[in-house]
Amino acid sequence: MDGVTSETRVSAAVGVAEARVRAAYARISEVDRPEVWIALLPEQVALESAREVDARRAAGAILPLAGRTVAVKDNIDVAGVPTTAACPSYATGPATLTAAAVQALVDAGAVVLGKTNLDQFATGLVGVRSPYGAVRHATLPERVSGGSSSGSAVAVALGIADIGIGTDTAGSGRVPAAFGGLVGIKTTLGLVPTTGVVPACRNYDVVTTFTRDLELGVLATRTMTGADPLDPVRRPWPADVRLGLRTAPVVAIPRDADVASLSAGWRAAFDAAVQAVRAVGGQVRTVDISGMLAAARLLYDGAIVAERYEAVGAFLADAPDADPTVRSIILAGRDAPAHAYVTDRARLAAAKVEAAAVLDGCDLLLLPTTTEHPTIAAVQADPVAINRRLGTYTNFVNLLDMAAVAIPAGTADGGPFGITLVSRAFDDQLAVDLAARMLGVEGALLVEDGVDVLVVGAHLRGQPLNRELEELGARFGRPVRTSDAYRLVALDTHPRKPGLLRVGPGAGAPIAGEVWRLSAGALGRMLAGLPAPMMLGQVELADGSWVVGFGCTAEAGTAGADITETGGWVEALRRGL
Repeated sequence: MDGVTSETRVSAAVGVAEARVRAAYARISEVDRPEVWIALLPEQVALESAREVDARRAAGAILPLAGRTVAVKDNIDVAGVPTTAACPSYATGPATLTAAAVQALVDAGAVVLGKTNLDQFATGLVGVRSPYGAVRHATLPERVSGGSSSGSAVAVALGIADIGIGTDTAGSGRVPAAFGGLVGIKTTLGLVPTTGVVPACRNYDVVTTFTRDLELGVLATRTMTGADPLDPVRRPWPADVRLGLRTAPVVAIPRDADVASLSAGWRAAFDAAVQAVRAVGGQVRTVDISGMLAAARLLYDGAIVAERYEAVGAFLADAPDADPTVRSIILAGRDAPAHAYVTDRARLAAAKVEAAAVLDGCDLLLLPTTTEHPTIAAVQADPVAINRRLGTYTNFVNLLDMAAVAIPAGTADGGPFGITLVSRAFDDQLAVDLAARMLGVEGALLVEDGVDVLVVGAHLRGQPLNRELEELGARFGRPVRTSDAYRLVALDTHPRKPGLLRVGPGAGAPIAGEVWRLSAGALGRMLAGLPAPMMLGQVELADGSWVVGFGCTAEAGTAGADITETGGWVEALRRGL
């Protein structure tokens, strides 16, 4: 699915923005969950924003998120609303600007409903470390909602907001998704701007989305990507970014020893998820992730916690309303010596190299998002140990510069169960694609860049060189035909392939082919390795559009056997030509 089609479909499903906002506030009254919100905007304020969206649409503005309602975690700035990070004394007044990521959503037609509760200063995976109250699970109120982005996730799970905006340093955009039966998208570090966000660990923070469906999550995430060119940690998509997952991806799974911490119910659900990967064509490979799990422990057990102290430690030392568990965790970073921090960063660099070796030859890593779903009472009785277990499979992802998509995968222990698809940095699209296959929905484009390329022979699906496209991360677009200005000849090459020759309008015939999308870097690599007599140039399609396409030299075309009358290479092969 291309970006235009996706956006059109989402917009068409939205309806009138004002009606959506009225429905959201009616739902807020119906569910009566005040602990979800730290600052809920007055309904009339949100309605005014919705009417502005409706007016913009009526004037012809293209708003892919028109009327979509958004709940924003309260460590992210929204103009006119104080940012507390769940610590009332931290807010010195209303924010003057909206965070770049949220502003991008608003510019695309989304309407902010308010600011949501969280584990104080985004420190926790449980959703109970807040003076505004523990955020209860949407349907199992005795259990935790997950954190730290608890309020945003529950607002979506309860059907109030369409999009929940969270942050994720150690799993805060994934654990709540698993508990809530939601899709949680955590991009590669630096793609979504963190300007206007209270930092937890500056080097490892990511702004994330929660949605009830994958397509909307991808659209919202894509809208936020690259929204602030002045973001000091900004990283653009690389020129050779992979745009599509191969037909039979290799998916790594952890050894039995690496999932020993799962509850029995969660282990059974994870085994079922592994079978689901196989059912959609995945090739499963067992790998040793113990090094990744060891790296995860550096986030809190080593000197990396100094980053949390740098962010808010000086304030927390004297804050009268600091959560005691949060205070103790963050203040521990005050005494971390500089040499220990440098040592731990070096350990992470080594762990990143080791992880790359472990996953060599694999497209993605499949993990249970977390280990269990505890009750609020259990977490309050043991606030550190349970929280630590919940981060077993999430803490290392940002530390090792990976991306992740968390999706629902059935139930376990009486509640939702979730898995996470982890990718290398900038392979985010691959995780989205496998998520789509497992959820049984059409894939959506997270990466908009790319070049459409026509293939008419050995690179077609099912043909011997198609694997070259898949290895380059090419994405299948659509079957097409050329205009009638082309002839097709069989070339004397190995493997056998045809050559496309332009002979002029009406002098040839429409030739069947396929359009694939490649990144600019991937196209360059393909061109650099293109053997004679093949060449790339502009090709006219039957609809009058032009794309880059494979052709051959005039000399080779003259020497080849004319097979134009077959209408395409696959038919020529079927006829034995």
